[in-house]
Amino acid sequence: MTVPWVDEDMEVAACGGRGDSLNCLIAQTTRGHRTLLAGLLAELDLYPGQERALAVLWERGPQPQNVLAKLIGIDMSTMTKTLQRLERSGFVSRTPNPANRRISIVSTTPKGDALRPDVERVLSELHRRMTHGLTPAQTDELFALLGVVRGNLCREVVLNIGSACDPEHSDNLR
Repeated sequence: MTVPWVDEDMEVAACGGRGDSLNCLIAQTTRGHRTLLAGLLAELDLYPGQERALAVLWERGPQPQNVLAKLIGIDMSTMTKTLQRLERSGFVSRTPNPANRRISIVSTTPKGDALRPDVERVLSELHRRMTHGLTPAQTDELFALLGVVRGNLCREVVLNIGSACDPEHSDNLR
């Protein structure tokens, strides 16, 4: 699997010559994470974000589509597209809720359940590559610091937009 090369000089130029600003470092890190994750997940015929939907279903069992979107922290249109792709691949199924047929219940299929060890392997590899060169203590500190930043951002989202982050399901950093 190859990951597109990122030219650091271009990245710095895209940040107005201030590649060390927190804004640019976060943006570059996020882009690098997503690019690497996409490459690793492509081996499993998955797209970024689909592994999170599967992980919630593996941990919590079948979920209403709207609850699944809330738990992952995405809007319903994105959830619908994600589930359509997973359904076409045979990894999940959606059935109407018997109590309210307008609500779809999402479940993993046996084919989707069989992906679990491979997804866990991919996420372990992602973690290994992201923390390459860090000591275990630095890795622990990175998790702690990112948790604080996430908490700060979630509070800002609640105050300014009126929705909330779900820290229980955004802990999948490790």
